[in-house]
Amino acid sequence: MAIFWKHLKSSSPLLQRLKRHVTGGHCLLSRSFTTLEGHRPTIVHKRSLDILHDPWFNKGTAFSMTERDRLDLRGLLPPNVVSSEVQIERFMVDLKRLEVQARDGPSDPNALAKWRILNRLHDRNETMYYKVLIANIEEYAPIVYTPTVGLVCQNYSGLFRRPRGMYFSAEDRGEMMSMVYNWPADQVDMIVVTDGSRILGLGDLGVQGIGIAIGKLDLYVAAAGINPQRVLPVMIDVGTNNTKLLEDPLYLGLQQHRLDGDDYLAVIDEFMEAVFTRWPNVIVQFEDFQSKWAFKLLQRYRTTYRMFNDDVQGTAGVAIAGLLGAVRAQGRPMIDFPKQKIVVAGAGSAGIGVLNAARKTMARMLGNNEVAFQSAKSQFWVVDAKGLITEGRENIDPDALPFARNLKELDRQGLREGASLAEVVKQVKPDVLLGLSAVGGLFSKEVLEALKGSTSTRPAIFAMSNPTKNAECTPEEAFSILGDNMIFASGSPFSNVDLGNGHIGHCNQGNNMYLFPGIGLGTLLSGSRIVSDGMLQAAAERLAAYMSEEEVLKGVIFPSISRIRDITLEVAAAVIEEAVEEDLAEGYHEMDARELRRLSPDEIKDYVKNNMWNPEYPTLVYRHE
Repeated sequence: MAIFWKHLKSSSPLLQRLKRHVTGGHCLLSRSFTTLEGHRPTIVHKRSLDILHDPWFNKGTAFSMTERDRLDLRGLLPPNVVSSEVQIERFMVDLKRLEVQARDGPSDPNALAKWRILNRLHDRNETMYYKVLIANIEEYAPIVYTPTVGLVCQNYSGLFRRPRGMYFSAEDRGEMMSMVYNWPADQVDMIVVTDGSRILGLGDLGVQGIGIAIGKLDLYVAAAGINPQRVLPVMIDVGTNNTKLLEDPLYLGLQQHRLDGDDYLAVIDEFMEAVFTRWPNVIVQFEDFQSKWAFKLLQRYRTTYRMFNDDVQGTAGVAIAGLLGAVRAQGRPMIDFPKQKIVVAGAGSAGIGVLNAARKTMARMLGNNEVAFQSAKSQFWVVDAKGLITEGRENIDPDALPFARNLKELDRQGLREGASLAEVVKQVKPDVLLGLSAVGGLFSKEVLEALKGSTSTRPAIFAMSNPTKNAECTPEEAFSILGDNMIFASGSPFSNVDLGNGHIGHCNQGNNMYLFPGIGLGTLLSGSRIVSDGMLQAAAERLAAYMSEEEVLKGVIFPSISRIRDITLEVAAAVIEEAVEEDLAEGYHEMDARELRRLSPDEIKDYVKNNMWNPEYPTLVYRHE
């Protein structure tokens, strides 16, 4: 550090930039080129009631008296200036009081009532909303994201109050290039887009799927510190095949059957060209596209645009991190992962995405050559709705074909084409049973009893399907049959299980939010033009290594959601390091690629932290347009 300073002249512009980040003699960042997010005064072009009605700039009763004078607010607010801490305390008291009262009758869950109240806060004061969300992330992440977001999407036409995000439809063909300029932000860093065709495990919800894009971006802001004024939720409405929605007079989307084939691709192509024309540096996350299109669109765009598919790649990364954690929980090094026998239930976009990622991870550990790739393939048995997938199946899905088992080999194992999940588990005796089927209760008592024959010292069950009702089994079911010497992970949150005698069955939530915010933030700050397999792999491995040895030996393989900002920082740093290693990094704002390459791992973490937005009220300065 001393050497670094020694080589800078006092008049250097670089030194002047660095000095701005030194406070009280302590260097906040050894090599920083950007001002702390959220600490700049904000220029606004509106005053009076217009400010109070704008959730981006509204502070409610927290406006100082000088701001009230500058912005013509004096007399429009109660005279007492209240701190943001007191505002939050007052809101939390109201929230607890209103939770029950906000329910629409006894059938309305408290979770949906909480969502309504939080959404109202979001509508009127965005900064305070994110303060509340970050401070209570463990409690409210399941409200703004899975599982409650599923309920929100199912009821979105009735819950819609004010627009959030953008809607591109099949009716807008030929107009999208001009439509993107209707969005007021000149800079957009992150877009989450869905076509509503496969929302969680709930199926085709049409235009109502916008709720999932909004929820994901809330987590980008809360977990990754992406500036909320630079995010954009998008719904591409190409129709719906949901009969109920087609006949519902209150449905807000196009009441026509979904476009398909070249017509469908033309809409998505036009959207991608439009958003990247206006915002060339944006990152687009594809979310909840049906399996039919998820892989095709990923392969179509991933080498030309900054994009990734969270269902395919994010779910895969979290699963890989969990699988590596399960190896650690057995008291073995992660390098032993290629020895794991894994039975996978589900061959949709998420299941195939996990299989491909796990195979690549194993192959890399075995030498990353063709022999290693073939060897890794032999560690997986894939079961879909028709049973075990083998080379003897007719009309096999091309994406599943690489994992089809050889029939002669199966004869020796006592298995056949279409064998049931219970049969496969009984004969294979796997180390891991991985569920990505979206079929609630698929891991029946028979299947769990079969897993008792596992050759592993500590078998693992991953019931990863969302929302909660689609989980392949509950932790209570798993621990009651297999005892406490097992690892349990799920996609939705479950409470730990009290096994008696002071023993706890830990329920690890393999939540995509551990990875996608860090992948997005790391890609943004690295300036990489693509999201590479290596960057995704680095993210998964950093998450797997995050837990201490003591924690994993207790069966805790995923961290607490309460640590999400620190986790995201680590993941983003890993993504940046890998982008630099692969020579993909082009830099971000004043941090050019050359300087980025010079940063040490600790300096990269500081760089990430320094660019994470925090929900602090900015000083507002009015300027007439």
